[in-house]
Amino acid sequence: MGKDLLESLLSELRRGTLILCVLSQLQESCYGYALVQVLNEKGISVDANTLYPLLRRLEQQGLLCSEWDTTENKPRKYYKRTAYGSRVYVELSEHWKLISAGVNNLIGGETDE
Repeated sequence: MGKDLLESLLSELRRGTLILCVLSQLQESCYGYALVQVLNEKGISVDANTLYPLLRRLEQQGLLCSEWDTTENKPRKYYKRTAYGSRVYVELSEHWKLISAGVNNLIGGETDE
C-alpha cells in the first residue's frame, strides 16, 4: 500500500473519532492548547492546526460554546460543551461503543499483515 494512501485513510479514520474525543473532554471549560495537551497525554495525538478549526466548527454547530478569559496576561478562549453538545456526545458515545465492539470482533484476532 502506498504511503500517501495509508496516510489518507488514517486521516479519514481519525477525523470522526477526534470529534468524539474533543467532546469527551469539554464537560468543563478548557482552552485550546490545554486541550491539545490533555488529548496527547491520553494517547490522542492532535495538532493545534487541526484542533482549532474543529473547535470553531463544533461551536458553529451548537455543540460547544466559548468565552474569552482576559484576566491573565494572555487572553484565552475557553470552550465547553453546550447542553445540546452533551446530548450529542452521549449519543455518539453509545454508537462508538457498538461500532468499536463490532470492529474489535472483526479484527481483534487477526495476525496477518
